[in-house]
Amino acid sequence: MKILVTGGAGFIGSAVVHALAAAGHDVRILDAGLPQAHLAGLPESVAGVPVELGDVRDPVVVARALRGVDAVCHQAAKVGLGVDLDDLPAYASCNDVGTAVLLAELARAGVGRLVLAGSMVVYGEGRYRCPADGPVTAPPRSEAALRQGRFEPACPRCGAELVPGLVPEDAVTDPRNGYAVTKLAQEQLTRVWARETGGTATVLRYHNVYGPGMPRDTPYAGVASIFRSALEQGRAPQVFEDGGQRRDFVHVTDVAAANLAALEALDDGGPPSGTGVYNVGSGEQRTILDLAAALAQALDGPAPVVTGEYRLGDVGHVTADTTSIRRGLGWVPAVPFRDGVAELATATLRS
Repeated sequence: MKILVTGGAGFIGSAVVHALAAAGHDVRILDAGLPQAHLAGLPESVAGVPVELGDVRDPVVVARALRGVDAVCHQAAKVGLGVDLDDLPAYASCNDVGTAVLLAELARAGVGRLVLAGSMVVYGEGRYRCPADGPVTAPPRSEAALRQGRFEPACPRCGAELVPGLVPEDAVTDPRNGYAVTKLAQEQLTRVWARETGGTATVLRYHNVYGPGMPRDTPYAGVASIFRSALEQGRAPQVFEDGGQRRDFVHVTDVAAANLAALEALDDGGPPSGTGVYNVGSGEQRTILDLAAALAQALDGPAPVVTGEYRLGDVGHVTADTTSIRRGLGWVPAVPFRDGVAELATATLRS
């Protein structure tokens, strides 16, 4: 297949390009070179594939990039929780306007296959069960509760502490920050495109992706790179809340393999039309403190410090049920947590 990868020079996008090229696909890269993702500037090529500088918000650029393309792997996005509300216009513009322009140009070009980089942030809090009331939807954690060190979501009916579980793809979406809202809007726009054109799309909801090539410590970086940057400077990783927040950390090469599997499934026919959704995670529950401690051990650095600080918009627990992608695409993650973290400890990051 000839595949356009938007954001193909970024952290995840470049790993996807490597996986597609290694599998023998003809790859084209379009990347806007956003400074948050490319601190030292945009590379000239990835895996031997030239990088075309261009923004998916520009229909002329997108139309040119789509010529002769069989499928699109849409990785381009502004990522991270952001700094404050001043970031909202940029998130909406990069993620939603960019996706809308891409989808419109896909329709004009008659390209009917798309894989979209989604995110677990669309779930908000994960799936919970109250010991007394059964399955419940956890309400947003109040600032008053966080300020008092009450980090666990409480049952909206009886106030009891909830028990977290794995989140399947059919869980109710409940985005709780601006970035999350834009990621859900990308999915919804994609569904509109699929319905109106008869196209086929696969949404891959990434959980916490880590690995070589992560951007260094910026307000938009993942927590793994923030912890590593601190340890490189001889400082203890600062772990917010009580460190017990459960996440699913998935290695970037496993995420790239999921994209390859999704694209090849579309090439084999896939569903006749419509939008499928898959969680992409390791299937293992780890805490933020687990990650900080594993990195500290791998770098022989100071032990993490649990600060009790918090950020509004963060969630308590969200971990993936990966049954669907294992069954539907035959994808299985290959990189164990300990091995991946040990690799990250000394890997090259984007600087």
